[in-house]
Amino acid sequence: MPFHLDLKAAVFLILIFAMTFALVQAISGLLQTGVARRKVNRRLVLAERLGSLSDLVLELRKQRGLNEEGDRRLWQWFGDLVLRSGMAYKPRQWMAISGVCGTVVGLAISLLLHFVLLGIIAAIVVSLGGPIAFLSVVAGRRAKALGTQLPNALDVIVRSLEAGHPVPTAVSLVGREMPDPIGSEFGMASDEIAFGSSMEQAINRMAERCRHQDVDLFAATVRLQERSGGNLTGLLKTNARTIRERQRLRLKIQAASSEGRVSAIILTSAPFAVFGILLFAAPHFYGDVIHERPIQMGLMGLGVWMFLGNLVMRRMIDMRI
Repeated sequence: MPFHLDLKAAVFLILIFAMTFALVQAISGLLQTGVARRKVNRRLVLAERLGSLSDLVLELRKQRGLNEEGDRRLWQWFGDLVLRSGMAYKPRQWMAISGVCGTVVGLAISLLLHFVLLGIIAAIVVSLGGPIAFLSVVAGRRAKALGTQLPNALDVIVRSLEAGHPVPTAVSLVGREMPDPIGSEFGMASDEIAFGSSMEQAINRMAERCRHQDVDLFAATVRLQERSGGNLTGLLKTNARTIRERQRLRLKIQAASSEGRVSAIILTSAPFAVFGILLFAAPHFYGDVIHERPIQMGLMGLGVWMFLGNLVMRRMIDMRI
């Protein structure tokens, strides 16, 4: 049967595709612009709502788990984790969510595996370790974003200083113009300077909040210039160039270790995928023996062994500079 191409229909379909593609791109651009604008203006909206500078500084410190003087009020390691995550500290909400998640996971394991002790252990692990794991992931993403944004923030400060602005004005400019997380950190530093802290104190507190080696390098540069003098503009240019070189090296390390990360993901997910497939394809494969104590202890042992294997693989691919 000969094939006949309808030119008008083809042109009509192409136009529909082009219009749909343009509409999707426009909606995506509007959503990205709105998200970026909310990120930039989050601290500014809080400032407009509170009005007073002292109330703003105290509220920002409270949201980061700090007391009125700007010091940690939590345990050392947990306080550092909350600070690095950048999330608003809401202990009651966190406890409620973690408790509900732990209870659901514990009940699901107890009902599926008919092993109450394992369900109780899973509930405790999820309730206590879930928030810590979540905060660790958020802190890691935030640290990566800080390292990416910091050179651009230093460029903004350099251009502002070259235009004749004082250092506090240049720092506040970063807090107004750049998105989170770097915008919030420099904004808090600017608010603390306006609240009465010195430049060195505000930058040191920012480094303590971020716990990032590139931010520590910036803080060390500011301390050096405050104590011994010198051309701050030139120092910050060198600082930004050094940070970009370190980022380039990190990307090379990430590319070199990508094979190990993919292997770890496959080796970790494969047993769970096979177990899930067997539960649906052949439910009696494990269902007939899952209540036996040797099977339950064997599965627990395999889980612990898998956890140790993941720790070993993480140590093998976790390269730091």
